[in-house]
Amino acid sequence: MKETSEPNTLIRLEETDSTNTWAKAHLDRFGPVGAVYTTSQTAGRGRLGRQWVNANGQALYYTAVLQIPLADTAALSLYSSLAAARALRRQYGVDCRIKWPNDLLLNGKKIVGILCETVVQGPKVTALSGIGFNLAQPQSYFDAAGLPHGTSLALQGAAVHLPEDADALARDLTAFGFDRELYAFEREGFAACREEYKALCVNLGRHVTFEGGSGTAVDIDEQGRLVVEDDGGGDVHVFTGEVSVRGIYGAV
Repeated sequence: MKETSEPNTLIRLEETDSTNTWAKAHLDRFGPVGAVYTTSQTAGRGRLGRQWVNANGQALYYTAVLQIPLADTAALSLYSSLAAARALRRQYGVDCRIKWPNDLLLNGKKIVGILCETVVQGPKVTALSGIGFNLAQPQSYFDAAGLPHGTSLALQGAAVHLPEDADALARDLTAFGFDRELYAFEREGFAACREEYKALCVNLGRHVTFEGGSGTAVDIDEQGRLVVEDDGGGDVHVFTGEVSVRGIYGAV
């Protein structure tokens, strides 16, 4: 397996089964903050055990490795969605929205998926943030994969140049999203980015369905939980599980 590395412990793999899996097996290769990425991931996973279908050479599969204490590890996936949105804005000038908790949408279709995990070694906890970016897949890829709500930057009109763009995005995320921009979240947790997150969250003001009930999403609390005013008039704070949103797909 060919690999290359850059300063700040950014490792590029030609191909791997999963960047999260590779990172867990090679934690000693990273400093306090680092990352590994590839454009070919053969055994990726999504949230709730879903498979992330490989798009060889047409996507970026990236895992940030954070061997630092975080004030709120449970909300890392929400922060990661913001970091990914910022990176795409810088690189392509696109404005993504977030479907709680961490799916990034562009023009109402999913363009980024995120899976965060932790590794516990005695008193040490390492946080991993795996992020998959759809860069240049054609519509036929999403049709064959049974992903009617998926899209890529290229399909949304962005000028994508591979593999240079994958390298640039990985460098941007490592230098900014999981280094400089991480500082406030590292110290204060989700509260540090709550207002920015809320401004991008498409769930708010919409009718949602979650495990055990439904209602209108009215807020995101300081722990990153979706606050739903249920059909009985009470507030429910949802943190895990699948949340469906009425009218989410299409232009937002």
